[in-house]
Amino acid sequence: MEPGASATNDRRPEFQRMIEAGTSNPALFDVVIVRSFSRFFRDHFELEFYVRKLARNGVKLVSITQEMGDDPMHVMMRQIMALFDEYQSKENAKHVMRALKENALQGFRNGSLPPIGYRTVAAETRGAKVKKKLEIDPLHAETVRLIQRLAPLGDGAHGLMGVKNIVSYLNRNRIFTRDGGRWGIGQVHRILTRRTHMGEHEFNKRSKSKELKPTTEVAVVPVPPIIARETFDAVQAQLKARHPKVTPAAVISGPTMLTGLIHCAKCGGAMTIRTGKGGRYRYYACSTKARQGPAACEGMAVPMENLDDLVASHLEDRLLQPERLETILATVLDQR
Repeated sequence: MEPGASATNDRRPEFQRMIEAGTSNPALFDVVIVRSFSRFFRDHFELEFYVRKLARNGVKLVSITQEMGDDPMHVMMRQIMALFDEYQSKENAKHVMRALKENALQGFRNGSLPPIGYRTVAAETRGAKVKKKLEIDPLHAETVRLIQRLAPLGDGAHGLMGVKNIVSYLNRNRIFTRDGGRWGIGQVHRILTRRTHMGEHEFNKRSKSKELKPTTEVAVVPVPPIIARETFDAVQAQLKARHPKVTPAAVISGPTMLTGLIHCAKCGGAMTIRTGKGGRYRYYACSTKARQGPAACEGMAVPMENLDDLVASHLEDRLLQPERLETILATVLDQR
């Protein structure tokens, strides 16, 4: 088993490699030895699933601390122990989360990379533990303030700016991310919508599956604000007004034949639809350039009608030949 991996699920590379070896024909081993069944799996249903999957290929699961046979009584005992292991695991998770939320409510950091614009510093020592808090990182806090300022005020040459224009501005002016890379739409959108930057850091907001949790489970932690609440609220109102559900895109009807099928010859990025002259012209354009600006890719744009006609003519010439159609129709008739 790999160190640090949880036995509550099967998203473990070494575990899956072992299962593949045990279910191959022939199996590469006869026995899987574990310290306890809980180290193999803590979910009773998944435990039985993998035990039976291995057993069908002649591979046994053996615990050195929980000796079990193959008769019905021992199978039932193993299932009961798996149920207790699963219950204990869930109870432990509840207690750990309760402790983490309490630590967050006291204003301390629970690990992981801090949001951009902040850094962690030692706040106090409790026994052997060093408690840490967030403080403003002067260098990257200026980048956050710039992004929040560009949205409602623009760069001086233009008025308010959307997320894509902000991305292009940052990359064009060589203002890099915290890791020294180029900006993308998702990164800028997270900065514009993250409540941490106006002084309210949210802990336990999403589950492991990235779904939003009920507000009653979210711990709001006060942190030093980088921007004023009024600035944050103004940006949220602007983003909401520009949302596609409120302000529809210029092109809202008609199928797009090649989106998702063609890629930029310069960078390999997908080609997506862009419009010009208020929607009168439509182009297949490089999505990398659209997301990160011309600094990421010089890009290319092709009139949609020209490329659609070219591809349709090619398919017509190659596929719609009489002999090919006869073969296809004959196959269809045979199936009917």
